[in-house]
Amino acid sequence: MTDVHNEAAEILIILNGEEVNVQKDMTIREASSKMMVDIPTICWSENLEPANACRLCVVEVEGSKTLVPSCSRKVENGMNISTASSRVKASRRMILEFLATANDLSQAPEITNLFDDYGVDIDRYESPTRISAEVKIQDELYVRDYSKCILCYKCVDACGEQAQNTFAIAFSGRGYGTQVSTEFDVELPESDCVYCGNCVAVCPTNALQFKTEFDLRDASNWRPEDQTVTTTVCSYCGVGCNLELHTQDNQIVKVTSPTDHDVTNGNLCIKGRFGWEYVNWVEKKSH
Repeated sequence: MTDVHNEAAEILIILNGEEVNVQKDMTIREASSKMMVDIPTICWSENLEPANACRLCVVEVEGSKTLVPSCSRKVENGMNISTASSRVKASRRMILEFLATANDLSQAPEITNLFDDYGVDIDRYESPTRISAEVKIQDELYVRDYSKCILCYKCVDACGEQAQNTFAIAFSGRGYGTQVSTEFDVELPESDCVYCGNCVAVCPTNALQFKTEFDLRDASNWRPEDQTVTTTVCSYCGVGCNLELHTQDNQIVKVTSPTDHDVTNGNLCIKGRFGWEYVNWVEKKSH
């Protein structure tokens, strides 16, 4: 029997046939992670509450008629959990195939890397309906490509009460026509958006991406393998937000923030996220 929380362990569960002591307020996903058991997910994020939207993290719990989302379901004493049963694998394969046939996942390696693990066959469905939409470019900060959007809800949560409290975007439409939209579908500069870019930071498919990245990709010059990431502190104010500067060819191409940083939790304001172009301008002028 394994104790993953030492003195804090309070209940016993059975995880893939092994008895494990875990803290009672853990989710199944957290307990599995402590035991080095990987459970794939798309809509889960370290700095957001579970949205239960993607259903990729479902596991099988003895006695439950349906598969349960491991990102939000709390462990219970004596719970018998299987994270990789045939039923679980079939469900994950189906979800991945649905996403792959409907959306452009070409810039979502964290998702496509799962295809081989679950035997995904994207040609299994005849004449699937694909989401097709022009890329929305309404400013020089970030773009929106709805053909890549899988409706994971992370951007809406980041814009809402879990981070920014701006509520500039929400789900609109029904069924296959559902999409993330500004109020009354107004253009982004006319909406309540404050351009913090926290929605961009949590997007798992690059449906939201920096305009600089979009331009480089369009020019076939986006080279993440040649990029370096430098951690620094934002100098605009005294809060002390950590910035991760992604640079390519000695130019800043985008800025992120670590989700485990106790000041930012991965979130920034417009100055920290986008207020770096002057650095590139000085660099270009000096040459």
